[in-house]
Amino acid sequence: MLRLHGGLHGGLRGGARGGSEGAQQPGASMQLTVTQDRFRLAETFTISRGSKTEAHVITVRITEGDATGWGESVPYPRNGETVDGVAAAIATLPDRLTRAELQDLLPPGAARNAVDCALWDLAAKQAGARAWALAGLADPGPCLTAFTLSLDTPEAMRASARRHAHRPLLKIKLGTPDDMPRLEAVRAGAPEARIIVDANEGWTAGIYTELAPHLLRLGVELVEQPLPAGQDGMLAEIARPLPVCADESCHDRRSLP
Repeated sequence: MLRLHGGLHGGLRGGARGGSEGAQQPGASMQLTVTQDRFRLAETFTISRGSKTEAHVITVRITEGDATGWGESVPYPRNGETVDGVAAAIATLPDRLTRAELQDLLPPGAARNAVDCALWDLAAKQAGARAWALAGLADPGPCLTAFTLSLDTPEAMRASARRHAHRPLLKIKLGTPDDMPRLEAVRAGAPEARIIVDANEGWTAGIYTELAPHLLRLGVELVEQPLPAGQDGMLAEIARPLPVCADESCHDRRSLP
């Protein structure tokens, strides 16, 4: 486990109302600590690009006075990130820092995300308020999330789908040239579940076009990142009979048209 003790000093500036930078505590020093933590997964997690057996997480703690804000992120090798690189980037931050300044000091990614979350958490604790209240947002309500089934053999994916058939929404990892047997197996294992699929950039426009009618037949409601990032323009040239959403193609607001 790595611990980096940064030299962040000073307070968050601004008041405690919506859109503010949080409550300031004059004279209180601010200390940033970065740790690297490994968490073994209950099962091997496989997508079209490879497999992982553990999550390697960056955890950031920012302490000022009696309050400590926490944030974390998982560096994404697909975007050229490493755990050591993210920790090193966080260590370059200046002594005085606000959330607004952070947006210009670090690019979108794991390092900025972890520090930003910790600053929000710290400001909320100092203000005695919820982070969404500081942001001027309404109280959050329940949100349906998808349970992901890892890419595997059709037989293994059918067994996994059967175990999780009680869940209202399943997300199926695909992205190989031979995905139909897997999708058929999942539908057989969970005949009543809502299904979305994630190809993780693993298809070509031709594969997507060939699969689309079968996706509709099996009740798939959405396809996530079917084509490699940077090739999204090809979607305008082919039929899209069901919704498509981006993942690897969208990193921040500048990624949106």
